[in-house]
Amino acid sequence: MLIILGGGVVAAVSLTKSKGFGAGFLMVTIGWGFAVFAGVTVSYKSGGQLNPAVSLAQAIIGNISVGEMLLFWLAQLIGAIIGAVIVWLAYKQHFDEEPDPAAKLGVFSTGPAIRNYAWNLVTEIIGTFVLVFVVLAFTNGKTPSELGAIPVAFLVIAIGVSLGGPTGYAINPARDLGPRIAHAFLPIAGKGTSDWSYAWVPVVGPLVGGAIAAILSGALLPMA
Repeated sequence: MLIILGGGVVAAVSLTKSKGFGAGFLMVTIGWGFAVFAGVTVSYKSGGQLNPAVSLAQAIIGNISVGEMLLFWLAQLIGAIIGAVIVWLAYKQHFDEEPDPAAKLGVFSTGPAIRNYAWNLVTEIIGTFVLVFVVLAFTNGKTPSELGAIPVAFLVIAIGVSLGGPTGYAINPARDLGPRIAHAFLPIAGKGTSDWSYAWVPVVGPLVGGAIAAILSGALLPMA
């Protein structure tokens, strides 16, 4: 659900023949925020485990076991691949008529505005640190449960508009890697490269950011 709606808003904005073409980066950030809202809402059974960086943080602070974390990682990756395939099916004709390979790849995965792997990594670390740290604050601060996934949706929108400019804010390894894998195997006409040289950044950066947030949360986020 996360990738269907998140990848879908990127397709709507980026693919030339789409009625949403040219709606801009703000539309993408709002769309991703509501995509997270929908994803968290339907994943209540797992406690909203949609992001390997969040799962890693939960394992570090002892809320889940390493085995559970690895199982969540696998499920998150599989779900992201399936979601990306569904987006491709929804926009199949638009992908066929889109002349720009970069626009097609952008529906599936993130990429830097200025390619500098070290600084791109820093951006992803910072963005994911903010995400995980504030999510943990929701938990420690005992955010009213009746709010559901709304706080997380607003948080993702805030991160997007504030920190999304340099890299497109993956802030979720599965969100980037799963659809990138789908881009590699789907029969997308004129799709070009899947940009595997950059693919490690939106995986490593979020995991590092999530780990730092978990470590610091013990001292800086006391239980309410």
